[in-house]
Amino acid sequence: MLLTGGLKSLLPHVLRRIIRLNRLSISNTSGMAEGYKQANVVILHKSLADDFEKFCRANDGPLPLLHRSQPGDWKCPSLSSDSDIRTDCLQYRVYEHGVCTGSLKSLKEYSEQLKDMVTFYLGCSFSFEKAVQSAGIPVRNVEQKCNVSMYKTTVPCYSVSPFWCNLVVTMRPIPESKLEGAVLATSELKEAHGAPIHMGDPGLLGIQDLSKPDYGDPVHLHPGDIPVFWACGVTGAEAVINCRASLAFTHSPGCMFITDLKNNNVRSLRGVPQVHCISQDPLHFSIVSAEAAQKIKTLETLIGIDPGDRGISHLQRQDELLKACLAISHARSVLITTGFPTHFTYEPPEENDGPPGALAIAAILQALEKEVAIVTDQRAMDLNKKIIEEAVQLGILKKPIPLLNYQRESADSALMFLCDNGNSGRPRYDHLIAIERAGMAADGNYYNARKVNIKHLVDPIDELFLTAQTIPGVTTTGVGDGGNELGMGKVKDAVKKHIKNGDVIACDVEADFTIVAGVSNWGGYAIACALYILRTCEIHDRYLRKAVGFPQLSEKKVWLSALPSVSKEEKLLKTLVRHGVRSGKTASLEMEVDGLPFYNTHSLMIEKLL
Repeated sequence: MLLTGGLKSLLPHVLRRIIRLNRLSISNTSGMAEGYKQANVVILHKSLADDFEKFCRANDGPLPLLHRSQPGDWKCPSLSSDSDIRTDCLQYRVYEHGVCTGSLKSLKEYSEQLKDMVTFYLGCSFSFEKAVQSAGIPVRNVEQKCNVSMYKTTVPCYSVSPFWCNLVVTMRPIPESKLEGAVLATSELKEAHGAPIHMGDPGLLGIQDLSKPDYGDPVHLHPGDIPVFWACGVTGAEAVINCRASLAFTHSPGCMFITDLKNNNVRSLRGVPQVHCISQDPLHFSIVSAEAAQKIKTLETLIGIDPGDRGISHLQRQDELLKACLAISHARSVLITTGFPTHFTYEPPEENDGPPGALAIAAILQALEKEVAIVTDQRAMDLNKKIIEEAVQLGILKKPIPLLNYQRESADSALMFLCDNGNSGRPRYDHLIAIERAGMAADGNYYNARKVNIKHLVDPIDELFLTAQTIPGVTTTGVGDGGNELGMGKVKDAVKKHIKNGDVIACDVEADFTIVAGVSNWGGYAIACALYILRTCEIHDRYLRKAVGFPQLSEKKVWLSALPSVSKEEKLLKTLVRHGVRSGKTASLEMEVDGLPFYNTHSLMIEKLL
């Protein structure tokens, strides 16, 4: 028997011959024939072949199709010389009516049945291990001389009857400092599953215990390692089980078919990927192309001008817009709040900075088919209901948004509001956004920019943001332009130091992400534009989909039409004026926001952002 010693440097045709002669004392092919493509194998009756190929095409992350054979064709000249699929995998599994009935070293005894069967060769992540190592990144399963860990997830693949299943993934521990390198090394190797589909907490994929893989061996994480997950070709075996074919074969997990093809014919996704952390609890990283990230940084720069000379440049933190929008992009359900009753001597006391930005965010979230709701003050419910109804009539929203109010009735009111039956494991919302919302100061009061306490007009919606900090999986964003808005607690020291009256008015409540704009509405417009950029970014879209299903680029026109426009915002501002909602700085009922004219200031900003 041959031991593993020099197997990584042997040529594929030599390795296949050794495997065929059953002369290897190893349990998997990880690390063998470095730099050459390895393949998962699925063998099905020819009557199922067309549907299985469609299933592969619809889920090309886990099932990148390298070759489909003709019925009864045991050789594969496009992938390998001198090969025989009946003997050239280390081990095979036999499935009968959806049940694994055994493992074999050879399929020769089934040669008669194989005459009516088709072999699918599917890309494998073992193929990219050399590229990862060449980038200076450790491959822990190779270091630990064991098979890679493979897990069933709760992520459904795109079904093509009779094939359906959940995604299977491999996990490789990667040092946090090398995450971007691992993504870069694998993203272009599409035929080896490409870039990771998840980085961070395994629970987000429905994986409960990393020490108990469904296939393969447990791989030990070193201190500082992050679990990184790639789509896995064993997904094909799960689909075979569920289709309950009378007879089918696969390779045993980790026992790949080794091809003669080198990993140098790459198909590039557009752009270079970047990695950003979007949540600490649970730990979650996201991916975006450098091109999309740069566009979002440009949006952040545009809205960061300071037309009121308030000193907001001291409050700005780089890449907060990008990180906030990555978190929102991953969210299923978003809760928005707005409303700053600065004009306490008028009815209504609201200013017109905030609602337009909130509705711009809501409109793109609706177009992206996310759940969205708005929470506001009890006294402002009727006003907001009318504004939402008219926003639908004006074509800003495609349908009305649920309008909620929050009152503190007991110590756990906020938890009951945010989670089903107060269960922090079942949050109703993944992300909370406050835009130009009066924020609680350190003394428990709420102040406008002139240091007037308006607490009597403000419901304690801050409590939702404070409670969200204790709920795993819920992230928050605050958008403001003066430092006294909900969420600005993250920059409160800078507010106290650089903003007029900041020592009194500074909001004390933090958000995970703080977006500072010259006018808060601009922050809302920028969020809408950034979410559009992310959804049309091929690299980010694939990561969101977990590399299953198809890109929804046919929806691009719908997303584009949901973005703010000069025409829509002009009509909305006229609606607010008609309802007596005034400009923040001047209390004017003119076409202005924060004392700045709509035409040639706000309209120009919208055009620049678009």
